Amino acid sequence: MPRRLLTLGTCLIGLLFSAALTATEARVAVASNFLPTARQLAANFQRRSGHALRISSASSGKLYAQIHHGAPFDLLLSADARRPERLAIEGLAKPDKVRPYAIGQLVFWMPKQDGDASRCRARLQEGNLRLALANPRTAPYGSAAWETLEALGFDPAQLPLIQGENVAQAFAFVASGSADGGFVAASQLTAGNREGCRWPVPGELHTPIVQKAALLKRGEPNPAARAFFAYLLGPEARQVIRRAGYLLP
Repeated sequence: MPRRLLTLGTCLIGLLFSAALTATEARVAVASNFLPTARQLAANFQRRSGHALRISSASSGKLYAQIHHGAPFDLLLSADARRPERLAIEGLAKPDKVRPYAIGQLVFWMPKQDGDASRCRARLQEGNLRLALANPRTAPYGSAAWETLEALGFDPAQLPLIQGENVAQAFAFVASGSADGGFVAASQLTAGNREGCRWPVPGELHTPIVQKAALLKRGEPNPAARAFFAYLLGPEARQVIRRAGYLLP
């Protein structure tokens, strides 16, 4: 074996051994819409780095409240920009450790309705539907859905809405038939072969769903947290995020 290859191999083995000795665990709070993608990213990251990640998921509002009240998370992957930015204002994260990682796409989905996107939108505007959406007070996808209904001329407060705690629960209401249709994340439909019609909601009908991540101050000393934050913003993770149905910032 050439000396150069032998030296390179020895260095790589040394790096892997060193990584194994210094592997740590980070606790990551993940917005419910991003959970399947986060699990895929975590598996890739753990395989490459040797670090471990412990993921907890809920609506962005609930995760923010937990962090605000002292929950021991190292990172937050929110479904909005406002809550990570608020954590920076409150001194729980440095401003330069709050970064956008994805832009969510809102979709109106009716699993039992045939037709294309225009038919799906027309059916929504006809009214008389039980609609599911995430809680607009705590879930960014719910807030975007509420704004969309207002932009279409509805008073959401007067509609027969079924509110989920987060967009994952809203999706479950639609998939189970508890609602005729609902507002879900495009990534949830990308994850499987979902029947019915779907209308990708134009971005001008709601506030953009810019999803930001925050490396919290308590997580900065943690090598696993720092490494995953860097990985999340890197090219490999961006490809996974794009394939999952998100736009890239």
